[in-house]
Amino acid sequence: MKVLACDGIHEDGLILFRDAGWEVEVAPEPIKDPDALAAKLADFDAILVRSATKVPAKALAQADKLKVIGRAGAGVDTIDVDAATARGIAVMNAPDGNTLAAAEHAISLLFALARHIPRADAGMKAGGWPKAGLTGFELEGKKLGVIGLGRIGSTVARKAAGIGMEVAAHDPFLPAAAAAKGSVKLKSLDELLAWADIITLHIPRTKETTHLLSEARMRTMKKGAYLINAARGGLVDEGALLQLLDEDHLAGAALDTFVTEPLQAESPLRAHPRLILTPHLGASTSEAQQAVSTILARQIIDFVATGAVAGCVNLPPLTAEAAREVGPWMPLMSSLGRLASRLVPAPTRLHITYAGRTDALDTRPLTRLLVAALMGTASGRVTPVNALHEAAARGLTVAETVGGDSDGFDRLLRLRIESDERTREVEATLHRGPRVVRLDGVEIEFDPAAPVLLMRNEDRPGMIGTVGSKLGAAGVNIVNFALGAAGDGQARAAITVDRPVTDEELAALAATPGILSLRQV
Repeated sequence: MKVLACDGIHEDGLILFRDAGWEVEVAPEPIKDPDALAAKLADFDAILVRSATKVPAKALAQADKLKVIGRAGAGVDTIDVDAATARGIAVMNAPDGNTLAAAEHAISLLFALARHIPRADAGMKAGGWPKAGLTGFELEGKKLGVIGLGRIGSTVARKAAGIGMEVAAHDPFLPAAAAAKGSVKLKSLDELLAWADIITLHIPRTKETTHLLSEARMRTMKKGAYLINAARGGLVDEGALLQLLDEDHLAGAALDTFVTEPLQAESPLRAHPRLILTPHLGASTSEAQQAVSTILARQIIDFVATGAVAGCVNLPPLTAEAAREVGPWMPLMSSLGRLASRLVPAPTRLHITYAGRTDALDTRPLTRLLVAALMGTASGRVTPVNALHEAAARGLTVAETVGGDSDGFDRLLRLRIESDERTREVEATLHRGPRVVRLDGVEIEFDPAAPVLLMRNEDRPGMIGTVGSKLGAAGVNIVNFALGAAGDGQARAAITVDRPVTDEELAALAATPGILSLRQV
């Protein structure tokens, strides 16, 4: 495995990759040209980035080997997650690693605003004694409005309460039960903006949150209020913010993130005296960079090695313990997906039933893996990441049922594959390894991962000998010959062979009198 580390990823995480046998290449500087990044990624299994190297759809055009994009931090807005998902690439982040660093930076901006620290420092270093005009205000007793009460926002709220501030928050995504248990009073966004002396933002940038604080919204803030954005660029309308500062509607603001990064040298934001700017330093502590690097490395190594999913924004989570539980089923699911694609070309509906003891079985990765194997035989690069997306795009409805009678097996998987022309049913389990135990209601056992000839024939004496002789004459050895009577004057057979038969050999055998259909899977 090869991993490309961009943007100064901490060495501790890279050591973990090397210890796991990965080849690590460190990019000497951020790769900002999408074409150059695309050419580079063609040879890598994973890429690690911070905020400087962006990963747009264009950069993924040649990334046929790429399995994971790792963001050493929280925000993934510099990565085209939709494009990565469509190409079957997992996108992982490490939001917990920089929580404390980001929260403390927001608090430091709060103090800097309250006491005019940057202007005072600049004036002193310029040879002056800039005491006049720099009268600040005390934070104790002031009202802090926190927008976003996730990991970072809740940490900011706790620390602000610790210095005596009155704290309230707005978070429409917080479950009602969690909100009721929380110690922070919740308000609507409009109520919070009108109430707070200082507003601080701690939410991701999405289509819905871009320019959340528009000119109209900021005008509803108290006259003389302050604003802090140490979350993501674009949450605040930068032009409107300058206008409201010029009008003295807002007394000051502090920004750590910007719409365009790095901030242009000619940006008018740089010149405003009541605007504090820092160059996206929220996660820039040695402790945070070490933490996000090692967290991300462990997540990616475990994902590739065991299938465990943590910190992934486009796959459901799967603990290492759960991955061990589903691990034995994965070869079966891949085989069944390929089998299903041969039994029913271009299916329109797939129904999977997990019967028997399913209480500890997380079926989500198994379903995705089966669908990926089924869809992957058609065209394109399909992985568990984009399997359901591809299924929907190609008109395949996927349904899942968990529980029910397992017909004496500990666990039994029932698969129903439908199209407008036909319907086939397969039942499988892990009895003596991955095994199909019933096909279209007929008890017949075979290994779906081996080369198998599925035969429907007249139920009469001599058929086994005839088929065996013809295969033997072609130099094909029979590993297993499983029979099942259909009860309609016909029989079913699953003939496991030691090698795939050629098209010519298959056609010659299919022409045998008494054979009604023959298919190699």
